Amino acid sequence: MRLKGKTALITGAGQGLGFAFANRLADDGADIIVADIAKADAAAEQIRKRGVRAVGVSVDVSKQDEVARAVAEGLKEMGRIDILINNAAFFATMTHGPFENIGVEEWTRMMNVNVLGTYLFCRAVVPQMRKQGTGGRIINMASGTALKGVPGSLHYVTSKGAIIAFTRSLARELGKDNITVNAIAPGLTLSDGVIQRGGQNEERLGVQRRTRAIQRDEKPEDLIGAASFLASDDAAFMTGQTLAVDGGSAMI
Repeated sequence: MRLKGKTALITGAGQGLGFAFANRLADDGADIIVADIAKADAAAEQIRKRGVRAVGVSVDVSKQDEVARAVAEGLKEMGRIDILINNAAFFATMTHGPFENIGVEEWTRMMNVNVLGTYLFCRAVVPQMRKQGTGGRIINMASGTALKGVPGSLHYVTSKGAIIAFTRSLARELGKDNITVNAIAPGLTLSDGVIQRGGQNEERLGVQRRTRAIQRDEKPEDLIGAASFLASDDAAFMTGQTLAVDGGSAMI
C-alpha cells in the first residue's frame, strides 16, 4: 500500500489503459479521481470496490474551463491531489496514411487533446501540489512512435514527441517544488479502445511483434507497473525521463 494517503487524478480513466492505471494505483492504496469525457462515474464506482475513495468527473481535456472545473470538483471531494497521470489521448479513431491526407481539423484536434490537454491539467494541478508542500508526481503518456519516427500517423507521432519535450522542460521548472515529471512511452497496446476499433488486426500486430525483443502483444497490464513505480517514492529522485515500455522495440 505504498500510495496510501495519496490521491491520483487520471485523465481518460473511464476505460482502457487509464482505467487499468486507476485500478493499479487503487491497489497501491491511492484514492482516485477519474477524469474522462464519458464513463467517469461508472469507472469510479468500480474502483471503490477496491476499498479506496474514488470520484468521477466529466471533462473534455482540451477545454480550459472544463479542466478547471474538473480539478475543482475532484479537490472538493478528495481535498488533495498528489499524482497526475495525463493519459487521455486522441488515438483509436485517427486517420492513418500519408501526411498530406491528414486534414487540418484532425491535426488540430490531435494537438488540442494530446498536447494542450496535458498542459491544461498540469497548469490546473501544479498550484495545488505546491500548496500542499509535499511535492507531487506527474506522469505523461508519450509513445514509442516518437522515439522511432514511425510513418503513417504524423500528427499523432508529432503530438507524442511534443509530450517528451514538454516532460523534460516541465521537470526542470518543478524540481525545486519536489514535483517530478516523467513520461511512459508504450508500444501499440491492446486497450479496449484499440480492440473496439479494429486495432487487433493480425497483420498490424504481427509487424509490431517482430519489432520487439519480447515478441508478443502488449496489454494494459504491461504498463501499470511502470506507472505505479513513477507515482511512488521509489522514483523520488527521477525526473524528466521517458520510460519506453514496449517489449524492447525502442531501446534508448
